[in-house]
Amino acid sequence: MGLRAGIVGLPNVGKSTLFNAITRAGAEAANYPFCTIDPNVGVVDVPDERLRVLTEMFRPQRTVPTTFEFVDIAGLVKGASQGEGLGNKFLAHIREVDAICHVVRCFDDPNITHVAGSVDPLRDMETINLELILADLETVDKRLERAKRQLKTGEKKAQEVYALLERLRTHLESGQPARSLALTDEERLELRDLHLLTMKPVLYVANVSEAEAAGAAENPHVAEVRRRAAEEGAEVIVISAKVEAEIAELDGEDRDLFLAELGLAESGLDRLIRAAYRLLGLITFFTAGEKEVRAWTIREGTKAPQAAGVIHSDFERGFIRAEVVAYDDLVRAGSMAQAREQGLLRLEGKDYVMQDGDVVYFRFNV
Repeated sequence: MGLRAGIVGLPNVGKSTLFNAITRAGAEAANYPFCTIDPNVGVVDVPDERLRVLTEMFRPQRTVPTTFEFVDIAGLVKGASQGEGLGNKFLAHIREVDAICHVVRCFDDPNITHVAGSVDPLRDMETINLELILADLETVDKRLERAKRQLKTGEKKAQEVYALLERLRTHLESGQPARSLALTDEERLELRDLHLLTMKPVLYVANVSEAEAAGAAENPHVAEVRRRAAEEGAEVIVISAKVEAEIAELDGEDRDLFLAELGLAESGLDRLIRAAYRLLGLITFFTAGEKEVRAWTIREGTKAPQAAGVIHSDFERGFIRAEVVAYDDLVRAGSMAQAREQGLLRLEGKDYVMQDGDVVYFRFNV
């Protein structure tokens, strides 16, 4: 689906180190501001144990996971909305992503400089959020000017749009992001072409020290981030970017042993990728057979014909029906043949809403 999450934050909070760990792409990570200027893009596999189980069941020629894109966006600073630190360029990069992973520094290290001179996660969060709000205010003000001219037509629609924009501006001026404004579906659609930065869903990533990789319960910085995120209705993932970078260099048993030594059941990156996936309201369905077992990404609420279209436009155009079995039912049955024999395989039509974990065979004719 080409969905992307942008990794943002102040300079030297661990963004590029985290990005390297996620993608092993070798994005430059150094101890000075604006190390990242042009955004680096990395495509990563979405970890899913179900794919491994289906592969063992069907023994296909190949297995294809679903993927997700992360974009490493240069560090923002105070005044970015006015162009400070090449801010306008960086804000433009944020407009192009679907969700924001906001990395917040929650560790003290005298050897790593902080752009503001000290570690203060609440201040850092407010700095980034304020710059995004100010950028959105500028966008809304420009749109209001046009809406004001359209008021002269006397059309009811023009009056409604103007009132909506005024309400949005007041909300932003109070220091609140656009996503927290109560809006109807119709109003959201009306604002969509503004590409508001603060309308994007946010996941806070609390970057802790190596010693706290397995748990940061006593870290007061993390507690502050959690408290502020709760007020915004946002999720928090706690990881150590430095440790994740080390884990990313290992494979197989070495990786499992290192995780065990740290007291981790899984890497923080796996949790981050899945959290970003959920943040966008995405689910996974599977196609499975002798040739291929494959995971596919769709949005929650997608109906069967549109899900088929993700595979190929002909599948949607000529959709007849979907043969569906829930993943859990298939695993309990032990095979597709057994699932069919036990009546667990369902025939679904055009109005069927896909569920996470559906294993599907689409019938079509063009």
